[in-house]
Amino acid sequence: MKMKELKELDVKALAEKLESEKAQLNQLKLNHSVAPLENPSQIKAARRNVARIETELRQRELNK
Repeated sequence: MKMKELKELDVKALAEKLESEKAQLNQLKLNHSVAPLENPSQIKAARRNVARIETELRQRELNK
C-alpha cells in the first residue's frame, strides 16, 4: 500500500488495516518457518506495509 493511499484513510480504518497487516505478517512468518515460501520477499513487503501504517498513525498523533 502506498503512502498516498494511507493518507486518504481515517484513523479508524488505518487501525483496522494495521491489525490485518500484522496478522498477515505473522501468518507469512509461520508458514515460512514450516515450509519455505516460494517468494520470501512477501515477508519484507508485509513488514514494510506495517511500518508505513504505523508511521502514518504516529504522524497524525503528533500533528494533533
